[in-house]
Amino acid sequence: MTSTEQTHTPRPAPADRRRWFALAIVMTAAFMDLVDVTIVNIAIPSIQRSAHASVSQIQWITAGYALAFAAALITGGRLGDIHGRRRLFLIGIGGFTLASALCGFAVNPDMLVASRILQGGMAAMMVPQVLSIVHATFPAHERGKVFGLFGAIVGLGAVSGPLLGALLTEWNLFGLEWRPIFLINLPVGIAAFLLGRRFITESKAPKALKLDLVGVALVSLGLLMLLYPLTRGRELGWPLWGYLCMVGALVVFAALVSYEKRKAARDGSPLIELSLFRVKSFAAGIAVQTVFGVALGIFFLVWTLYMQIGLGWSPLRAGLTGVPFSIAVSVAAGMSVQKLVPRFGRKVLQAGALVMGAGVLIYLWEAHRYGLSIASWQMALPLVVMGAGMGLIVAPLTDAVLSEVPREHAGSASGLINTVQQMGNALGLGLVSVVFFGEIGDRLAPAQVGPAFVHAFQHALWWVAGIMGVIFLLMSALPKRPAQHVEGATDEPAAPVTEREPELVS
Repeated sequence: MTSTEQTHTPRPAPADRRRWFALAIVMTAAFMDLVDVTIVNIAIPSIQRSAHASVSQIQWITAGYALAFAAALITGGRLGDIHGRRRLFLIGIGGFTLASALCGFAVNPDMLVASRILQGGMAAMMVPQVLSIVHATFPAHERGKVFGLFGAIVGLGAVSGPLLGALLTEWNLFGLEWRPIFLINLPVGIAAFLLGRRFITESKAPKALKLDLVGVALVSLGLLMLLYPLTRGRELGWPLWGYLCMVGALVVFAALVSYEKRKAARDGSPLIELSLFRVKSFAAGIAVQTVFGVALGIFFLVWTLYMQIGLGWSPLRAGLTGVPFSIAVSVAAGMSVQKLVPRFGRKVLQAGALVMGAGVLIYLWEAHRYGLSIASWQMALPLVVMGAGMGLIVAPLTDAVLSEVPREHAGSASGLINTVQQMGNALGLGLVSVVFFGEIGDRLAPAQVGPAFVHAFQHALWWVAGIMGVIFLLMSALPKRPAQHVEGATDEPAAPVTEREPELVS
């Protein structure tokens, strides 16, 4: 979620019962986005078979969404501040619904990739408005309950996404195979759009920052120049232009830094607040978020391909196998925030990195020992350990990264945290060509597919384990205690990453 600045203007009276309808609408939109991210992975093998998608195309079906979402996330938040959060929410959910229809009716893989990129861009317009609308609609004393509901929605989305994707793919409704995973968004999105027009109150930031479209263009261009050669390089034999393109991406990022410095000096509204990187804990936290996104991007796509293509499991069996992981993430996340971090601070996050790394190594050992005969129940132990480690990290990480950031930059910092995690995810999905498909031969006999995918999965897990070790080291630069556990009771407890007080517009 993104935010651009804090203001202090009155909220509507809590007597307005319509705020609960507004909450249900924006929570539904948030749920749609969360499910859409996870639901696609489980259907990737089915999409590859029926649509005859290439390796790079299946990577871009997932990476394109993450890239577009990351590139437009901060801009989406600022557009809401300037033009109204209700208006941008409606534009976002309307566009997201349209893009879902285009995905569902895609006639070829290229159209599906383009539609997913559009879907990610529209999600970037919709998602930043969700907590902004909550802040505009609910008084401070009710927000604890509201954010508790939001946390439950996040957990439900994480658990239900893969299962819903597996069921819709397995049922093959009306002979549409994988297409219902996108088409299910249509009735939900249309209802949310119509009800949102009626029940959501408009709000704006009275002193919103200006847009930085040049910054967005440079970020998008740099990532594209980096990701496209990674995803296409193996298929094309790693041509010279690919290496030149990746080197050119570094030049683009250098130009971005230079431009952002001038933009900050000129009007104080850069896309990236570079002064934040002088804060050691923030710079380290951004590195953690990026690298963690890379690990997740690699693991989840490779894991799905391993189970469904390598082991030959059905989408439903693969989806059910992942349930222990999702439950472990939810349970550990709740414990880390409520009990562990207030007592042990940074050590909880470092323990999470070690536990998740240990789970990866257990999984690697089991994949090697059991090979093609591995069973779902045998995967439960490493998945629970991995999920517990991930839960210890994801819930408290944002607070730890923001702990030493000046309050006036909290909005920009929180937006940047979410952006770099999505960018890391896109980069991880791009690296799948190197760490997974690079270990698989181009022409495999049917009997060779299973062993090749098992070997490639083990190779990818070594990468993920190494990344978790890097994350552990980077976490040593995070503050020993999150700010809210240091400052004591004199300060008002910090709201989640989007604290701001919007001005209402009638």
